[in-house]
Amino acid sequence: MSRPMKMIRPAIRLLPGVAGRSEAFEITVDPLRSLGAVRTMSKVLTEQNLNPNVLKLEYAVRGPLVIRAAEIQKEIDQGASKPFKRVIRANVGDAHAMGQRPVTYFRQVIACVVLPELIEKGGYPEDVKQRATEILNAMGGKSCGAYTMSHGIELIRKRVAGYIERRDGHKANWQDICLSAGASNAIKNVLQLFIKCIDGKPTSVMIPIPQYPLYSASLAEFGLSPCRYFLNEETNWGLDISELERARDEGMKSSMVRALVIINPGNPTGQVLTRENIESIIKFAHAHKLFIFADEVYQDNVYAEGSKFFSFKKVLTEMGEPYVKEIELASFMSVSKGYMGECGLRGGWMELVNMDPVVQANLYKAISAMLCPTTLGQTAVDCVAKPPQQGEPSYDLYIKEKTAVLDSLKNRAKMIVETFNKMDGFTCNVVQGAMYAFPQFKLPPKAVEAAKAAKKTPDGYYAFKLLEETGICIIPGSGFGQRPGTYHFRTTILPQPAMLQEMLDIFQNFHKKFTAEYS
Repeated sequence: MSRPMKMIRPAIRLLPGVAGRSEAFEITVDPLRSLGAVRTMSKVLTEQNLNPNVLKLEYAVRGPLVIRAAEIQKEIDQGASKPFKRVIRANVGDAHAMGQRPVTYFRQVIACVVLPELIEKGGYPEDVKQRATEILNAMGGKSCGAYTMSHGIELIRKRVAGYIERRDGHKANWQDICLSAGASNAIKNVLQLFIKCIDGKPTSVMIPIPQYPLYSASLAEFGLSPCRYFLNEETNWGLDISELERARDEGMKSSMVRALVIINPGNPTGQVLTRENIESIIKFAHAHKLFIFADEVYQDNVYAEGSKFFSFKKVLTEMGEPYVKEIELASFMSVSKGYMGECGLRGGWMELVNMDPVVQANLYKAISAMLCPTTLGQTAVDCVAKPPQQGEPSYDLYIKEKTAVLDSLKNRAKMIVETFNKMDGFTCNVVQGAMYAFPQFKLPPKAVEAAKAAKKTPDGYYAFKLLEETGICIIPGSGFGQRPGTYHFRTTILPQPAMLQEMLDIFQNFHKKFTAEYS
């Protein structure tokens, strides 16, 4: 028999620290694994030398609450005992994750583009097969696995231009349309153009409060300054020009305010701007020479009686000169929202209006470094930009599915507002559009003190208690911005009707219990 190997304990010796670095250790390991010594040095990247902009970046929609929600769901899946049977993710606008069914036509076209043999063998309608063939013919090697032009397939860009022309009644130039991996990438691509100090001042971008955290996160990432303007909760989250003037005046004291972000329909607030309001915003931007970011990804999601979506492009065009020739605008659309809900496919576009040709060429150059948006996302964009037309085989089912989704969302928007407005200490504005409600609620002083002791914001404390005790995941208003002294949260209207009713019932019981506990 062979003799047992003698185990050698590794010797550990503390090495002197180096200025600005953590201490290192010298470890002598098993000689059979290494004949020499292995030295584990400090990390090249540490919190101390990390890009400070990344450290400042916060994105509430994917923050600590959402991480904890995922952990809780894993615990449930592994048999842990909880006072609830599942996590209800009311935190993010992900329609399919909340049970919405994909539009059949879109998925059939995508299936044929991914697996072209289905064009002949799949038994799909003729218009599906024709559309897939057209898209494949526009791809390199007739394969969705090939790169496309960095700003998207020309055929699809032209169809987006056609969509915009039908929507607005005015011509759109396909060469001013750039396809993207969702609207978020396009927004960040344009924001990057503003990374420059002017007259010794950092650039500032006007963003609404409350706002979608993409903007605050991206501004932090790029080292740009936020110039915050408040929406008016008392007028259903209206946008007052006097507030824009106040915010700009304040921002100009320490920065150069160069751009204005408008989210219409609103996220997280669900308001829909009137045409008159849009006209006044355009006049404000023109007077102060501001570039407009028009985030219009919820343009299909308008529910309230009397509300109607107007694109910024349409309004400025119809305002005539000087606006039609002088306002610089980038508008954004996505297949992630609307009735489509195709978040994971990452398809979107932007239209550029009156951008300096040299700037636009440099924007396209910068975009080319990212190679191209996903071809499946571009395929989904094509289906949105040119959906089935009346008389085509897929039309009836397409209209039925689209109408069912939007009608259901309209009903859920009413359901959620009515429920919150019945709860003690709650006020919730009408959800005119988009996919969210942003109710305000009162917190007992003892709850505020408990939040301070736990080193959480009061609305964050409430949201964590809600998650741990009920499994409902919402996002506190502090993640979006809110007036000091007020507390809100954002919830989606996306849970399917039965689940939404269950969620609201649980929510009401929790709030009664929470209020009694901290009274």
